[in-house]
Amino acid sequence: MLFSAEIIARNPSIQKLIDQGDSYVEWKDGREARALDYIFSHPDIEAMRGQPSRVLAALDEFSRTEDFLISVGPQKAGILRDLIAKEQPRVLVELGGYLGYSAILFADQLRRCFNNPSLTAREDQTPRVWSIEADPVFAGFIMSLADLAGLNDIIRVVPGTAEEFLRRLQRAGELSHVDFLFLDHSEDLYSADLKVCEEIGILGPGSLIVADNVVRPGAPDYRKYVRNHPKLDSRGIPCLIVPGDLEVSFPPDSAVYFKAEKWVG
Repeated sequence: MLFSAEIIARNPSIQKLIDQGDSYVEWKDGREARALDYIFSHPDIEAMRGQPSRVLAALDEFSRTEDFLISVGPQKAGILRDLIAKEQPRVLVELGGYLGYSAILFADQLRRCFNNPSLTAREDQTPRVWSIEADPVFAGFIMSLADLAGLNDIIRVVPGTAEEFLRRLQRAGELSHVDFLFLDHSEDLYSADLKVCEEIGILGPGSLIVADNVVRPGAPDYRKYVRNHPKLDSRGIPCLIVPGDLEVSFPPDSAVYFKAEKWVG
């Protein structure tokens, strides 16, 4: 894996990855707890309360200077924020929440859309972000950071496996449709869990599906499935730092195709 001197200079924590090579551990080595300690002992903690962008900036700061985090990070965040601003989904489900970076990003952007009278979002419906996270410790971290960011009214954290809780939420009537599905958990589960969403009928004609890290660590079966799907058009969006491209899938007649083209190499 090659990094430019410019990227290393901006992200000194990457040097550990370079030095350790294949022995480098990307997560679950204690860095997540250290990141939470870093946030809640930060000299600017009071300024972060109720300010999602400042919480994300502090996570980015830790990732750059201390230990690299496998959150989506600022470059992918810009792409995702742009997609949400244009498509204005009301119900967003993420499979894999990690520390809550993406949940905070999504909820903040949804709130901006639905509170901005210049946009066309339906004002009579509250937006919702469902964050399904298999690791109960990480689920607790997401709740803590969502509370710090002032987004508990939008974010619902569900500790457990994706298939189990997708089915449970759908049966309970809490999740009848999904406008935006974000896959960012175990890449080998992407295809199976997308098929669960299709089976229980929560994806509609206008649903947008975005999958992270389809190149590294890689989700070849998922890419093959969505790129050969009769009801989807699917494109890769190259991303920086590591080859962890986003895969954006949408109905063939959707305007998303033209909006996504500017990112596709």
